[in-house]
Amino acid sequence: MTDLEISSKIYEIRGKQVMLDSDLAKLYNCKNGTKSINLAVKRHINRFPERFMFQLTEEECESLRFQIETSKEGSGGRRYIPYVFTEQGVAMLSAVLNSNVAEEVSIRIMDAFILMRHFIGNNLLDQKYVSNMLLKHDSEIKELQDCFDKFEEKELFLDKIYDAYSTILDIFKSTKKELIIVDRYTDKSLLDIIKQLKCNVILITSNKTKLTKLDIDKYNKTYNNLKIIYDESYHDRYFIIDRNTIYHSGNSINHIGYRKSNINLITDKKIKDIILNDIDNIKKNIK
Repeated sequence: MTDLEISSKIYEIRGKQVMLDSDLAKLYNCKNGTKSINLAVKRHINRFPERFMFQLTEEECESLRFQIETSKEGSGGRRYIPYVFTEQGVAMLSAVLNSNVAEEVSIRIMDAFILMRHFIGNNLLDQKYVSNMLLKHDSEIKELQDCFDKFEEKELFLDKIYDAYSTILDIFKSTKKELIIVDRYTDKSLLDIIKQLKCNVILITSNKTKLTKLDIDKYNKTYNNLKIIYDESYHDRYFIIDRNTIYHSGNSINHIGYRKSNINLITDKKIKDIILNDIDNIKKNIK
């Protein structure tokens, strides 16, 4: 399925772009369909607040049925009211499903959400469309704009390897006490950056990381500021500075600057609290 075809599975409900649980089950090749998704969510229900996932009302189901231009008879009917996942919910779902297929598909779904946002943005530039929207739906436009304003774009990297490295270093150097890095794909290039820091560093990464135990032991014999926590639940990359400032990174540190990628400052307090609480739970389980 192409990114454009995946984008066609994204619908707007309650002013949010969402995907149906049944469509996600097909994309993730879930053997038991939506049951697999429901079980994964149930096991990690604290990771799925309403802004990540919610159940449709009967009216919304009926409206959605017309959006996708299908009938109950043609689709075989549904015995339950479906759940839908926002972009953040899809990212979290790929983490709790914890499979290579989920990771690969999740990246393509994220690209589809971006493609959809670009489509909406380009349409909003059409003056006639904007004029009609301003007259009829001024409040909805403001709500949409507020959603986009929750993330501050730090910089777009396009073949700017040194600029990317320099910006990452500047961000990290703002840390006074503790820097937490969530990056499952990191390698020794991270050590070249954090050795310049005057703070404690916690790296949450995968057991499959390219950073070996020998690399870590040799590094700590000289600098002694790095602690490793192995955890497989995260797909996205985060930089957490003094438990206050949180950045989301599109690429792993060792790939930043090689492809188009944004580093975004997370300003939504609820999202920050979810990330911090989850990391605290990971740290407690390690202890």
